[in-house]
Amino acid sequence: MPWNDNANPGPWGSPGDDGDRRDTPPKRPQGGGPRGPQRPGGPDLNASFEQLRRRFGGYFGGPGGGVRPGAIVAIAGGAFALWALSGIYVVQPNEEAVVTTFGAYTRNEAPGLRYHLPFPVERVVKVPVTTLQRVDVGGVGESNVPQESLMLTRDENIVDLDFSITWRVSDADQFVFRIRDPEASVKAVAESAMREIVGRTDLEPILTSGRGQVQLQTAALMQRTLDSWGAGISVVEVQIRDAGPPQEVVAAFRDVITAGQDAERAINEGRTYANRVVNEAKGDAARITQSAQAYREQSVREATGDASRFNAIYNEYRRAPGATRDRLYIETMQRVLARSNKVIVDAEGASAPIILPPDVFRPRSATPPAAAAPPAPDVRVQPQTNARAGAAQ
Repeated sequence: MPWNDNANPGPWGSPGDDGDRRDTPPKRPQGGGPRGPQRPGGPDLNASFEQLRRRFGGYFGGPGGGVRPGAIVAIAGGAFALWALSGIYVVQPNEEAVVTTFGAYTRNEAPGLRYHLPFPVERVVKVPVTTLQRVDVGGVGESNVPQESLMLTRDENIVDLDFSITWRVSDADQFVFRIRDPEASVKAVAESAMREIVGRTDLEPILTSGRGQVQLQTAALMQRTLDSWGAGISVVEVQIRDAGPPQEVVAAFRDVITAGQDAERAINEGRTYANRVVNEAKGDAARITQSAQAYREQSVREATGDASRFNAIYNEYRRAPGATRDRLYIETMQRVLARSNKVIVDAEGASAPIILPPDVFRPRSATPPAAAAPPAPDVRVQPQTNARAGAAQ
């Protein structure tokens, strides 16, 4: 039995009931009895389709009639409303939205509840602009990638270097349109920049105190390269995780380091000795120079004083020659005899030899008892008449 067979009435009657009015929906049967004959094997699909057709018949017309214009408008309005509501979207606090119209850049949208013309007019790409992202070069943990980590230094040594790059999006629209694979691009630029900086640096600074400078130079070179591409990426930090010689040459590398340290120690010791000797020589030279300058000053002043004294004596001699000669003689004898022991004996009227004690001939300066001079021999002076003898020693 076909589903649109009107000759066989359904459970709610035939289409012609109730005056065969198209605009009046059929009435449901009252009571709790069976709604219709049940076929063995499942429900009656024809009856269900007939029920649906009668229920919506007011909108799509009766049998043989066309679809009403109101139904078309209602369906089109609902579809348009759903299409228009599909343009509502939310931009998270760490994101920035890039809106394109038919594939061309239109504007950027800040975080919040936003709206764009639905597809296919406009599309939205959300970019995490504040999220820090990281790329590792040379392997992570125990996994090592020699193709990325082995690099050649300026002094022709090989270094095994692992490092990481921290970056974020600085320009959302450039990031969307200029970069297809951001992570791969950042990794390639980082590896190239690090190889260039390592190639201009010796091995020792990379392994010891020069890592910070290498990191800064690599980050600056990466930023210049990415800016030239217009990638819209900002390099936050480059960090060297590990740097050392390849595993195959670790033993030989340690021997070289030990020899270098011994050479450096010997050089430092030589420099210390040289500094000490040079400083001592400079001190001796300064002392000799100062002594010479002092002696020169003393000699000049003494000569000047002697000349002045001689001129003064000469002037006095011109005034009184005799008195000046006697004075000079007396002063000269005073200076000479002041440095020697003297004994003056007046032998006038003496009738016996004069014996002098030994202490008379001892030096005036104090001497230790053990170094005292031996007793001087006795001195006997014979008496003389009208004569004065003087003995001096």
